Parts: sequence; structure tokens; C-alpha cells
Amino acid sequence: MKSKLTMSLFLVGSLLGPVIAHAADSDTDRKHPAAFVKDSAITTKIKAKLAAEHMRSLAHIKVDTDKDGAVWLSGSAKTQADVDKAESIARDTEGVTTVKNDIKVHKEK
Repeated sequence: MKSKLTMSLFLVGSLLGPVIAHAADSDTDRKHPAAFVKDSAITTKIKAKLAAEHMRSLAHIKVDTDKDGAVWLSGSAKTQADVDKAESIARDTEGVTTVKNDIKVHKEK
């Protein structure tokens, strides 16, 4: 009985191995490190530009870039003007193809 269970678990594990191996993150292609470096460079440029604005609410904005130059902005800002400024900075950055803005306006109480 134990040998049947052991053999069944081994067979299931063997069949699922290749599926798990192919379930990698799509925007981190380890075969092409240049693409990963390019994504990081775009993200770094945007973050540096946001920091240069010296606006406190821009510190709560997260930036992520995929391999195709698409940028996702998320987090919170104090005003809609700050949200618009962050989006404008991202759009004006070299290498950016599109910007998805998910920044929420969060007013202090």
C-alpha cells in the first residue's frame, strides 16, 4: 500500500515538474540580461526625476517597468496635480512606451 502511494506521488511530482519550471515571471527574462538592465534603468530615471521635484507626496509613488518599456505607477499622492506631475515625468522619460497610472489621491485628515 505504501509503495503504491509513494509511486503515485512520484509520478504526479514528475509530471508537474516541467509545468512549475515554466511558470516564471514574464518580465524578467534571464536569458537576456540587457533587457533586465534596460528596465531597471528606466525605473531609476523616473525615480530620480520624481525625487528631484522635492514634493513629499511623490515619495509614496511606486514605479515598475516591464521589458517593453511600459511603466506602472502606483501608490498615493496628496493632490491630483501631484498625480498628473508623476505621470508626465514618466511619459517624458526616454525608453518609456506607455504609462499605466494607478496612483490614488489620498488627502491628509
